Amino acid sequence: MSEIKRSSLPQKIYAYLQRSYQWYLQTPERSLDEAYQAALLIKAMEDEHFNGKKVAPESAEYGASAMAYFQAELKKYLKIARMRLTEFNASRSWVGGSTQTITRISRIDTKNPNKVSFAIEPRRNSPSLVLEKLRFIDEVISKYMPTENSRSSLVPFVKSSQKLTDVDSTDLFSSKTEEDQLDEDESLTEETNVLPRSLLNTINRIRVELNPNSERQVVKNFRGSQKKTVIALRVLLLLIIVPLLTYQLSKNFVVGPLITHFGSSTNQAATFLNFDMEKEALEELQLFEERLNFQNLISEVPKFSPEEVEKQVKEKAREIAEEYRGSSDNAIENIFSDLLSLAAFGWVVYVSKREIAVLKSFIDDLVYGLSDSAKAFIIILFTDMFVGFHSPEGWEVLLSSTSKHFGLPENHNFINLFIATFPVILDTVFKYWIFRYLNRISPSAVATYRGMNE
Repeated sequence: MSEIKRSSLPQKIYAYLQRSYQWYLQTPERSLDEAYQAALLIKAMEDEHFNGKKVAPESAEYGASAMAYFQAELKKYLKIARMRLTEFNASRSWVGGSTQTITRISRIDTKNPNKVSFAIEPRRNSPSLVLEKLRFIDEVISKYMPTENSRSSLVPFVKSSQKLTDVDSTDLFSSKTEEDQLDEDESLTEETNVLPRSLLNTINRIRVELNPNSERQVVKNFRGSQKKTVIALRVLLLLIIVPLLTYQLSKNFVVGPLITHFGSSTNQAATFLNFDMEKEALEELQLFEERLNFQNLISEVPKFSPEEVEKQVKEKAREIAEEYRGSSDNAIENIFSDLLSLAAFGWVVYVSKREIAVLKSFIDDLVYGLSDSAKAFIIILFTDMFVGFHSPEGWEVLLSSTSKHFGLPENHNFINLFIATFPVILDTVFKYWIFRYLNRISPSAVATYRGMNE
């Protein structure tokens, strides 16, 4: 019994060593699989929630909470993928050996526990499968990496495969000079980081000018900028013209005839939509009657008899009623036509998501490309117009016109409350934007703005 126990102990030790050694040898494969799984999860998130585009606010219409959730998941998967890729590249140099085989402890002699047999077994991941996974991982995570830092994870694999095996290395990878150039560029960047940025920019500009392909690159950039401008102006015109055309066509050919038809068929067309309209009509009729009486009083011979005055007042009342009935119908038509034009605007935005992103980039370039004086002038113009000393009168006219457009009564309490709160909120937003963004992007423009305000 004791002999059996003594003989089983080395078997357990060697079995444990076997499992440990296999786990050690499978570290590159395991790391690559985990990075690949993380990339698959990111790709699934893109396909399911962002129409195959990158996880970003401009790729889909989600609220702040939903985007925060997606961004947190994206950061988690990107962290896993990058850490496992680093582990994959490092563990290949630790493990060594061929990319096609692994060593396994296959047998332990029970009679002689110190005798161990080793076997060579093929790996699950062949070089072609490893390359396919690495390409897929690079394709997914490169969209979320800065351009200067998006170095492919294939480069370390190429170097390690060239060190480990010379078979098929020249057939699979023949861009040794490009890799060497990439290493030289990185070392140059690390060496010139200690220099002032202006001197670094000058060196880069000279290097670009001496590049024989610089002219081609300039032409390419100009064509890209030209195409960007055309797309931005086209989508801007669509955002303006399509809602206006929808409003006019729907009001004149759809909503207007329907309201006229149903109003005339039921004989219940509303003359006054609210008390304010009725009050204005009564004041207009009363003024007309007082004018007739005044003409009779100032003339030596009365022009109108009391019967004629009453007849003219009745005719004027019919005219006023017809006028305000048309205004009421027009207000109802405006409501439905505005809803249709708003739907048309939303449809244009939905089908032109990429163009909207180009338009946003174009506007950003246009605004931030202005001189400091122009930026300060535009900021002062908008702030004085919407939140300045004379802005309450403008907001009151705007709210009154909006109420008449939709046939709503003018609520003076609401107008006063709006004027007392909204411009203050807007002024706070302006100041926060100046402090948070413009002060970081263009401090000289902020200094010019403060100087012009003083």
